[in-house]
Amino acid sequence: MPVHLRDHLADGGHIPGIFILNPTLSIGNTIEELILIAEGSLEDEYRNQIIHLPLVGI
Repeated sequence: MPVHLRDHLADGGHIPGIFILNPTLSIGNTIEELILIAEGSLEDEYRNQIIHLPLVGI
């Protein structure tokens, strides 16, 4: 999926922002990361970006 999204962006398309989850991260840690992102982000901060979780090292 990330390859298709990169192609879409390269063709001038837009996305609200995509977070790629890390399968080695626990569900609890993943939820904490997503809550932190939701509470601490500006409205369009992640527009047209593909972000891999976790944001910082485990």
